[in-house]
Amino acid sequence: MSRGLFIGGAWVEPEGGFYDVLDPATEGTVGPAPEASQDQVQAACAAAREALGSWSRTAPEERAAILGRAADLIRDRLVPYVELAQAETGATTGTARAMQVGVAAARFRRYSRVEPAEWAIAPQINEAGPMGKAGVMGALAVRQPVGVVACISSYNNPWANAAGKIAPALAMGNTVVVKPAPQDPLSVYRMAEALAEAGVPPGVVNVVSGASAEVGEAVVAAPDVDMVSFTGSTAVGRRIAEVCGREMKRQLMELGGKGAALVLGDADIASAVSGIGTTFSFYSGQICTAPTRVLAHRSVYDRLVEQLAAYASRLKVGNPREPDTVVGPVISAAHRDRVESYVELGRKEGAVVVAGGERPGADVGFYITPTLLADCTNDMRVAREEIFGPVVCVIPFEEEEEGIALANDTDYGLIDYVWSRDVARAFRIARRLRAGGVGVNTVGRNMEAPFGGFKKSGVGRDVGSYALHAYSEVQSIVWPG
Repeated sequence: MSRGLFIGGAWVEPEGGFYDVLDPATEGTVGPAPEASQDQVQAACAAAREALGSWSRTAPEERAAILGRAADLIRDRLVPYVELAQAETGATTGTARAMQVGVAAARFRRYSRVEPAEWAIAPQINEAGPMGKAGVMGALAVRQPVGVVACISSYNNPWANAAGKIAPALAMGNTVVVKPAPQDPLSVYRMAEALAEAGVPPGVVNVVSGASAEVGEAVVAAPDVDMVSFTGSTAVGRRIAEVCGREMKRQLMELGGKGAALVLGDADIASAVSGIGTTFSFYSGQICTAPTRVLAHRSVYDRLVEQLAAYASRLKVGNPREPDTVVGPVISAAHRDRVESYVELGRKEGAVVVAGGERPGADVGFYITPTLLADCTNDMRVAREEIFGPVVCVIPFEEEEEGIALANDTDYGLIDYVWSRDVARAFRIARRLRAGGVGVNTVGRNMEAPFGGFKKSGVGRDVGSYALHAYSEVQSIVWPG
């Protein structure tokens, strides 16, 4: 399946050989993935640097047309791409189709729409003085590409996450070196293949993969790299930021989350259960935006816990290729062990396991039963640390101010949620939450809204037009009127 690394528009034999990519549902081998050497990482970055000049001068309309053709190619190959995504990630068929490959195609289509890269600034009228005669100064603000962008994507969605970085970066005239997650890099190579077929010139898109951390570290530290766009854990993001800080490289970091869901006494409980319940199923809880920390008003606490437990117990866990499966596997055996250790830690800390907590009976596959931990407190590790699995903690509160304080008492701040029938009240509370996004009576997303986190959940914003800003520098051009 793998033809090697993709460097400078060519498929290159990896100097580190190949390693096996495993199917989380069957534990079988999906295919071999290439292991780049540090010299090959440098070669990929150099190829991106060499291609930058001509690509950045390519007309925005031409760049947009290429992205549009890439979107069409991905749509045309939806079935094999979905099968590959499902094999690599363990996603259910609906998730792989709609939220992985489907979103990737939509993101390339979104950035095939040309937007103004410059805008006028109101003229400044200067009176005569020590600096010269009276006059009018015109000005223009112009978006310029940052340069070579290292795109380091996460394992939970190799299609949508990588496309969300590559598409706006290319639209703004940058070139990219993509380092996919080691667990599921094959999908990203197919994406590069589609981009090349769509007309992306050699060197504009490069892909280097590897199971070892040294590959990603080499990409981040490469002298030819001007910016790093990373999605992953806060711990890794902190190390990347240290390297970027030494060289003043631009950063876009989408890191961990521990989303608080405030369920007020007047909430629509059925709606809250449906929204919070997505944590049990969507990507098997492997998503940073999940409402994993539920803060329930004491008046609805017992009812909410009872309904969440019933919701979790109804979900079918198993083979993601079967149409009635709701919860597929997590990405690896090591991650399954990690999530299970948190459930056991919750028990030791005093939480009550009211649903799940046991491994399902499958003979193969990295499955976890959706788990609900009740009677938690906000100082428990299960309530403070990102578990990244189908585990939800419920914490009671008495007064509105206490609920807001609990929501903000966290190192993270990616997305929080508020459920209340009083929409004005919900919006007022939302404005007080220290999170980059707040869902009011929904876990849905507006795909043009800026996305990113406060505190240790990241640096910067992307999605929609905000991604075009993220992957560009603003240059001022001034002249006398």
